[in-house]
Amino acid sequence: MSIKTVLSKKSLGVLMHPSCIPGGVVCGTFGKVTKEWIKKLHKHGIEYWQFLPLTPTDSTGSPYSSPSSFALNPWFLDVDDLIEKGFIFISSKKELELKNPKTNYIDFNVADDLTKRLGHLLLQGWGSQSEARKLDFHKWSSKNSWVEDYAIFVVVREEFNMLPWWQWPKEFKIKNNNFLKSWINTKNEKILIQKLIQWHLDEQWRDIKNFAKSCNVKLIGDLPFYVSRDSVDVWSNKSLFSILKNGDLIFQSGVPPDYFSSTGQLWGTPTYFWSKHKRTDFDWWRKRFKRQFELVDLLRLDHFRGLAGYWRVKGNSKTAISGKWINSPGRILLNKIKSDLGTDYLPIIAEDLGVITPNVEKLRHNFELPGMKILQFAFDGNEHNPYLPKNIEGNNWVVYTGTHDNSTSLSWWESLDDNSKRRIKDEYKFSENPSLSLIRIGMDTSANLFIVPIQDILSLDDSSRLNIPGTTKNNWKWKLNRPLEEIEENIKLFGDLGNNFGRTRK
Repeated sequence: MSIKTVLSKKSLGVLMHPSCIPGGVVCGTFGKVTKEWIKKLHKHGIEYWQFLPLTPTDSTGSPYSSPSSFALNPWFLDVDDLIEKGFIFISSKKELELKNPKTNYIDFNVADDLTKRLGHLLLQGWGSQSEARKLDFHKWSSKNSWVEDYAIFVVVREEFNMLPWWQWPKEFKIKNNNFLKSWINTKNEKILIQKLIQWHLDEQWRDIKNFAKSCNVKLIGDLPFYVSRDSVDVWSNKSLFSILKNGDLIFQSGVPPDYFSSTGQLWGTPTYFWSKHKRTDFDWWRKRFKRQFELVDLLRLDHFRGLAGYWRVKGNSKTAISGKWINSPGRILLNKIKSDLGTDYLPIIAEDLGVITPNVEKLRHNFELPGMKILQFAFDGNEHNPYLPKNIEGNNWVVYTGTHDNSTSLSWWESLDDNSKRRIKDEYKFSENPSLSLIRIGMDTSANLFIVPIQDILSLDDSSRLNIPGTTKNNWKWKLNRPLEEIEENIKLFGDLGNNFGRTRK
């Protein structure tokens, strides 16, 4: 029987978040430069562009702890597009006069300030828009019912100085809809601003998605398994999560003690009340997946093992030691998603890194989902290491040099001891460029898809690293400070190398 999987042949991809793309006022946007990026991928035979969640970030800049699973990050709003189409009335983005926009990294405060300014400009220009445009907006709003609660959530949050929802006054905290109705009437303009921002983001991204399709470049998104405690998802759907109305956690997520941590990890996000999800026929999850597949072609499902079973810890626990494994109804949910999509396969990549148990492998195999292999994890001297290229069996895998959570390959190599470097050099052809050497090793694996972070394609060090797990400062800020034309030779070299290994369309 032939295997039905989303990956059917050898191919290549690049990992770069839109925020890192040059050309925006503060960071990358859903504008022309992003289309130029897609054009360059297409030109050099690269079929996949992967990025992190497109959702708004938390206060540390992390898109994995978003205030919404459905909204898009306002920082990505493209100013030039709004000016050209007459949604805002300024002659150029220079008029925005932002103080000290950084060229090497994103200043989150400046990004938030820009969002506020654009919101006010959109409101000022709204009265002048045609009835047809207003009708388009209202149709979109009614089709995307999540946007109402999201807009209210953002406005209430700003009203109470960005405090988490469980610290809001009682009527807001418990989401008393009768009370909120009269309050909303006093905040109509602020709520409209948030909706307009989301509408424009949606329109701009759909334009990019259509452009990518015309270039035969597939978009790979990213879906965190858990959602932030301080999110509109939890605030609006408390009964689906292990949380009390006052915001106290009944149970929280994490992982048990292992080689890396004697006390395990506590993540502070509420676990799911799966029995409630079953009773609602997984309505929230299905809408969540539907939204993602409106935006992307494939989806990397973070912490995939949570669909087989999850580590549940009491809400007031200080460590993860006392938790226990609880089964999840992942098989039922994935079958429903498959049915909703009406496809022979699920366009999902399973993030199955770390210690994986047989029930997780079985779930992945049952749905023929590609798993992940990280080359930086491979060379510890253990001949049975599952990430070693020779131990990668079959082709239904996505191999990476590293991900957004890893060092760049250049800094990874520099951190190795001399014995490890010698051992790797003895077995593989390692040149003076460790990033390129690791890329060659990945090209030669049996995996159908090989994805490389842009930092490795450019042979950058950890000053360009995107995230250090377990830390909350100076992450998610890096952006490319060179025009795309300047890095085209690097993209070409990557594509040419892929061609040598039968991985590009050339």
